[in-house]
Amino acid sequence: MNKSRRGLVLKAFNKLDKTGDGVITVDDLKGVYDVTKHPKYVSGEWTDEQVFLKFLESYDTPNQADGLVTKEEFLNYYSGVSASIDNDAYFDLMMRTSWKL
Repeated sequence: MNKSRRGLVLKAFNKLDKTGDGVITVDDLKGVYDVTKHPKYVSGEWTDEQVFLKFLESYDTPNQADGLVTKEEFLNYYSGVSASIDNDAYFDLMMRTSWKL
């Protein structure tokens, strides 16, 4: 991942890491990630906590989900995303739009 893309990923990580401790937790996501439109939350199948944990799991190390996402795990996730996007401008747009950077 080039320097520009890495910078955007780190901006997104820092926005989510409200406590600044280098780890994204459920508490960090509260107020940043809106669960109210998630289909399983709307149906009453999941609580807000379950939605947050499922969200974190998508960034967590595969088969080692602990409900915490480190900067390294977040960067690893976006390295995979970055590899599938050839255009730097599109990656930039995707990150800024997704995370409201």
